Amino acid sequence: MPDRARFEGPSDLHLHSTHSDGTEPPAQVMAAAHRTGLRTAALTDHDTTSGWAEAAEATASLGMTFIPGMELSARHNGRSVHVLAYLFDPDDAALVAMTDRIRSSRLDRARVMAERIARDYDLHWDDIVAQTSDGATVGRPHIADALVARGVVRDRAEAFSSILSPGAAYYVALFAPDPVTAVSLVAGAGGVPIIAHPAGRSGLLPMPLLHEMLDAGLGGFELGHRENRESGVRVLRRLCDERDLLVTGSSDYHGLGKPNQPGEHTTSDDMLARLIARARGSAPVYA
Repeated sequence: MPDRARFEGPSDLHLHSTHSDGTEPPAQVMAAAHRTGLRTAALTDHDTTSGWAEAAEATASLGMTFIPGMELSARHNGRSVHVLAYLFDPDDAALVAMTDRIRSSRLDRARVMAERIARDYDLHWDDIVAQTSDGATVGRPHIADALVARGVVRDRAEAFSSILSPGAAYYVALFAPDPVTAVSLVAGAGGVPIIAHPAGRSGLLPMPLLHEMLDAGLGGFELGHRENRESGVRVLRRLCDERDLLVTGSSDYHGLGKPNQPGEHTTSDDMLARLIARARGSAPVYA
């Protein structure tokens, strides 16, 4: 087991920066985590590791431990499934190929959605690009921010409930692998896959699928999250007890993009130690 003294204290393993759909650069995200008293933080931008270096440098300067991570997109029967991936090899060829494909699909999707929206609203591609940072994974949040900047909607929430909703005429589905493939890719890259907010508004994934994912290397579930519903958490907690799975808690911080705040849910030292011990792809960055 790793030396717990090097990371002991509050840990938040799910935060986003401008490298995906957060509103703050990685260093600012880590500073926000530090201000709330966190000892360990993970950067888990969607389908990219491009913010790792900046986040690691920031945590080192703040006396924190950095856990390299990512939120890998997956889909099951039209439903988005988010696979948090920790301490994997960022150069693993199979995983890199998949994230490259997802990001390419995300870019193509954003362009098509922008073209459709522009037929009815004053929105241009340059407006969306202006809402991204270098290396960012372009997505619907950036279109939402562009719509806010143009005065079309009040905020991201209004954009997602109207113009960008799956039921709207402007919507385009994103390519993403099935959850079993996503879990297999992370595990194959030496990482630890955890399902994010698994008991949210959409309900639990089918139990046979969860067992397939567990057989493919799924490490556990993010049971501490503001979107989870207690009825689903109870079911998953029993499963975690039965199969001795990892249980994490995190904020899913996005800066101004969501009300979530760093440290509102945290991961225990014991669970973090088990996660680190299980990983083979990369290592924490200690202060």
